[in-house]
Amino acid sequence: MRDEGVVRLGRPAYNSRVVRQVDPRSRREIWWLILLVAVLAGAAGLYAWPALEIRRAGLAAVELDQEKERLLEENRKLSLEKAALESLQRVETIATRDLGLVAPAPEESVVVEVPPPLQPGERVADGDEPARQARAGRAAEERP
Repeated sequence: MRDEGVVRLGRPAYNSRVVRQVDPRSRREIWWLILLVAVLAGAAGLYAWPALEIRRAGLAAVELDQEKERLLEENRKLSLEKAALESLQRVETIATRDLGLVAPAPEESVVVEVPPPLQPGERVADGDEPARQARAGRAAEERP
């Protein structure tokens, strides 16, 4: 074996008695570094948090707009279906075809008149009004 360019020392270094001491200055620098990284991470979090919340609110608004459009379309369809189901021609067709009903003859028809609505302050007179007034008069006489 040829050892070209290698320098050999006579004996290895004996370091078993060397005592390692912690440098208090390096420990302090490590704690300052940890504190600095924590402050920077906190600042980055505080900077990014409102932007994240704004983005979430925007996505929620888009979803609500889509839900509103879907509900408006469903409402329109249901209104059309309701109008079709309430069609008097359809009701008459079902009554005559499926139920076997026929229109009454003119002499069998009964006309019911509905009185017009009362104006504010108006009252309907009934047959018991004089008796009520008499009772009210007696009650007024009995009071001292």
